[in-house]
Amino acid sequence: MTIEELRTEIASGAIDTVVIAMTDMQGRLVGKRVHGQYFLDEVLKHGTEGCNYLLAADIDMNTVAGYEMSSWERGYADFAMIPDISTLRRIPWQPGAAMLLADVQWLDGKDVVASPRQILRKQVKALADAGMQAMVGTELEFVVFHDTYEEAWNKAYRDLTPVNLYNVDYSIMGGSRIEPLLRTIRLGMAGAGMTVESVKGECNFGQHEIAFKYSDALSNCDNHVIYKNGAKEIAAQEGYALTFMAKPNQKEGNSSHIHCSFRGLDGSMVMADDADKHHGLSDVGRSFIAGQIAHLKEISLLFAPNINSYKRYVPGSFAPTAIRWGRDNRTCALRLVGHGQSLRLENRVPGGDVNPYLAVAGIIAAGLDGINRKLKLEDAFEGNAYASDSERVPSTMQEAQKLWSESAWVKSVFGAEVQAHYTNMAQVELEAFGKAVTDWELFRNFERF
Repeated sequence: MTIEELRTEIASGAIDTVVIAMTDMQGRLVGKRVHGQYFLDEVLKHGTEGCNYLLAADIDMNTVAGYEMSSWERGYADFAMIPDISTLRRIPWQPGAAMLLADVQWLDGKDVVASPRQILRKQVKALADAGMQAMVGTELEFVVFHDTYEEAWNKAYRDLTPVNLYNVDYSIMGGSRIEPLLRTIRLGMAGAGMTVESVKGECNFGQHEIAFKYSDALSNCDNHVIYKNGAKEIAAQEGYALTFMAKPNQKEGNSSHIHCSFRGLDGSMVMADDADKHHGLSDVGRSFIAGQIAHLKEISLLFAPNINSYKRYVPGSFAPTAIRWGRDNRTCALRLVGHGQSLRLENRVPGGDVNPYLAVAGIIAAGLDGINRKLKLEDAFEGNAYASDSERVPSTMQEAQKLWSESAWVKSVFGAEVQAHYTNMAQVELEAFGKAVTDWELFRNFERF
């Protein structure tokens, strides 16, 4: 949607509200709803402000200690939310609404470097300086329940009723049971400017996936967060609850597989080489994958940002445990798929709770380092990687935090401030979980001790 179209629709009354949003550390949209004419008169020219604790709070929006950029000592001042006009779009599921995303700056005009969108922008620029661009597609799974969000809360998330009572992976009939909701989501996202590809059932009860066409890294992550927010809004409107939580129960978790390929700035296929017998990969393509393998453990915090994230990594669950790559091998963390123009690497480590800006920034940085250092790629893994003696994806947040916080490469690529900021994010979650009394503890200990 262009600004001229927005002006016309505000003048006619078709649009009266503009949502201006940024993405917080947890990958959620936060921001304001602005009256349409006020947006045109003021916000479009000058942006708007938000409290800087939006990038220094826990998932419950509590102020927490340990962040350099935001604290009681610093007075919890504002930063500026600067609209990115290229993200402007209609939001069909909200009457009279348009939305656009914002970049976050300090009031002196400097970037807030710990902002997820700015972290990705930095890596996109580094890749462009090397003469390449990243094309990305994310695949988000979710589980749908007949309960509303309020009912689920009041039930303490126990005894919820999934919309399918058995495995509906690829089942047309299983999808039909919830097609009215899925169709509303698909059409809403198409109306918001996304290219919808398909929808399919998945393994967990009530689990489904809607797929969208790939695009450049930044626009794809923008679409990811808008879709995720919108799908939950639509589900709530229709009387359902859906979750992208990485591991909502003991069955298969929700993944967010990320497909990525590097191309030249002119669109040339720098990763592919059809004349090469090595899976169609060029030297650049092989080094790109080698970079992923070299750095996956130390950037796993970007792929698995919550305590719950690590509970996906169960052998035989289609969530990876082995840090290996294979040609169309779903037992590996990294799966090479496609041919020629469609050749790409699928990173299967992220769950549905991932912040896409952080994850894609990590993938770009690792791939670029592999290319710059011309890292050699090990042979593709064949067989069951779950049963191999390969290096393992970190199994706990403590391990991932330690690898991230102690990595000299992370510090050099992302900067000391970003490294410390997301180390503290993990620490906040670890300490909160450490104090919690869980149902598991009650059932295990209440009567017996």
